[in-house]
Amino acid sequence: MLKLDNLSKTYRTAEVETVALDSVNVEIEAGEFVAIMGPSGCGKSTLLNVIGMLDLPTSGHYYFQGEDISGYSESRLSDLRKHNIGFIFQSFNLIDELSVAENIELALLYHNIPGSERRTRVAAIMDKVGIAHRAKHMPSQLSGGQQQRVAVARAVVGNQALILADEPTGNLDSAHGQEVIEMLQGLNEEGTTIVMVTHSPSHSDYARRTINLFDGHVLTESLRAVV
Repeated sequence: MLKLDNLSKTYRTAEVETVALDSVNVEIEAGEFVAIMGPSGCGKSTLLNVIGMLDLPTSGHYYFQGEDISGYSESRLSDLRKHNIGFIFQSFNLIDELSVAENIELALLYHNIPGSERRTRVAAIMDKVGIAHRAKHMPSQLSGGQQQRVAVARAVVGNQALILADEPTGNLDSAHGQEVIEMLQGLNEEGTTIVMVTHSPSHSDYARRTINLFDGHVLTESLRAVV
C-alpha cells in the first residue's frame, strides 16, 4: 500500500534545525495492522503525519499505491487523503455544535454523495460501532469512550482503506481504551489497514507488526507470532 524510501523530515527556524525523521525506510502492505512506538519526541507523530500526507518530507520518496507522491501538489495530496485515509486523534476533534450523526456525516460532505446515501451510511456505521442510540446527542453529552467511537465512525464512514490513529486511547480510561483497540482490531480483520501510534505495549500487541522509533530512526521492527 505504501513505502517510505530513505525519507527524512527536518524542521528549521532562524536559529534551530530539528531532524524529526532521519533516513526512514518503511513499507506497509494493504491489510496490515502496524503499531508505531518509541519515547516522546522520537518522531512518531511526524511519521504518521507524513504517511497521512499532512506534512511533506524534506527528502526521500513516498510511494502510495505504487506512485511516488513526494512531489505532488497540496490539491493532489488533499484528493488522495479524502478518498483513501481516515484519521483518529487522541483528542477526538469532534465539533461541539453538531450531533453525533452530523459529526459523522461531515466526513462524507466532500465526496459528492447524495444526502439519502449519506444518511444510510451514517446509520450503518453508528450501528456498527455501537453508538446508534446516541445519534442525536451532542459530544458534550457523551463519555470519552463514546466520543472516540464517534471519531472512529467518522474515520471509516467513507470506506477509506487506510486508518491512521495517533494515540487513540490516550485520553481514555483502561476499559474504554480497550474497547477502542478491539474496535480497530475488528476493522483490521475486515480488511482495513491500520497504522497506530501508541505508548501502550499491551495495545501494540494487537498489531501484527511493531515499528520502534528512536531519534527519528527506525530502531527495530518486530512481528507478533500468530496464535
